[in-house]
Amino acid sequence: MPRVIAYVRVSTNKQDVENQLSGIRIFADRERIEITETVGETISGYKSTLTERKLSEVLEGLERGDMLVVSETSRISRRLLDVQNTIHDLLDRGIGVVAVKENIVFKDDINSKVLAFAFGLSAEIERNLISARTREALARKKAEGMILGRPIGSGKVENLKLYGKDEQILELQLKRVSKSAIARMFDVNRETLNRYIKRQNLDRELLWRRHNKTTN
Repeated sequence: MPRVIAYVRVSTNKQDVENQLSGIRIFADRERIEITETVGETISGYKSTLTERKLSEVLEGLERGDMLVVSETSRISRRLLDVQNTIHDLLDRGIGVVAVKENIVFKDDINSKVLAFAFGLSAEIERNLISARTREALARKKAEGMILGRPIGSGKVENLKLYGKDEQILELQLKRVSKSAIARMFDVNRETLNRYIKRQNLDRELLWRRHNKTTN
């Protein structure tokens, strides 16, 4: 039977999750759905990665037909890229996502795909801004005489285990195979796969392919 998991997060012990829970309960009553389980934690959305949080265990345990309910998308992460990647991964696996305050429901339909595509474009803009700031900072450090980077050859993409498998990864994602399953196929962990996807800009390519598929 499909489950509905409510996830709440606060950054400090001084904050209260009750406001988040109240909004989620109102949504559940209005939609006449039963919250199967509530998971909460106290951890910063800026200072922590998804793998360091209970949320990662929740996401791994979700199955097709389940639904994740949060009070707002920032509860997933304060980083737009993390939010976008999480939503796309869940939609690929047939899992719904609801952000109560923003009145957003992501599910397997055309409207959700268009909205997810818009999230992806916003994430791409954020990524470009971050890259620009990083380049400026590195240029300044280099001008100051600092030696930058890893030893020669250590960071080449050709040395990565997933090198040359871009098309296979994209095809599997288009077929809605979860990232966890893809990582297992290539004998790497999910974080390694996520880093490679980010390095190769595969998320952007996947967004365009999905968009073209839905509009053709």
